[in-house]
Amino acid sequence: MALPPKFKGARLFLGSDVSAAAEQVHTVEIFLDYVCPFSAKLFNTLYTAVVPAIRANAQLAARVQFIFRQQVQPWHPSSTLVHEAGVAVLRLAPEKFWDFSAALFKDQKAYFDVSVVNETRNETYKRLAKLGAQSAGVDEAELYQLLAVPTLPAKDGSLNIGNAVTNDLKVAIKTARLVGVHVSPTVIFDGWPANEISSSWTADQWLQWLGKNVA
Repeated sequence: MALPPKFKGARLFLGSDVSAAAEQVHTVEIFLDYVCPFSAKLFNTLYTAVVPAIRANAQLAARVQFIFRQQVQPWHPSSTLVHEAGVAVLRLAPEKFWDFSAALFKDQKAYFDVSVVNETRNETYKRLAKLGAQSAGVDEAELYQLLAVPTLPAKDGSLNIGNAVTNDLKVAIKTARLVGVHVSPTVIFDGWPANEISSSWTADQWLQWLGKNVA
């Protein structure tokens, strides 16, 4: 599925010449939830072990790209909040999105149910803004401004007004629904579900699979 230009930071192309491979590159879409332990496990293996191995293989690097698809899961109430932070970083510093995602997965327990139940929504956003500043170098105040929910009604009296990235998050959610993704992690390869891929896969298993499927 196409990636809107405003979400360009979610694309990770590992080759040196993006334009040359654009017509023949394979696409691995990973649907992940920042507060899902299984998503964290898959992401960590992919980002810390598989991606460096691909970069070291020029032929493979030129033939495959990854797209991070944000998969909000409502049974994790804070999932909405952390993914709003993700789309906010995509807007402010798209080139730092994967670094921010790595930091958020590393710190995911800080956003589990018990960790957020006694703080307000905007207090959680403040912590996410600080994490964004520390991991992605974005302006903490600017990031918080995108996330914060107003405490007063809008001029027309409406109360359910969301924040500055609500519409971006809607696009991410609708993208997953459009292709029938229900849970995380889910992997789609060249538009087709790759259900054999597991969060428990090692880097060697990933590389073996890529070797078979990336022609």
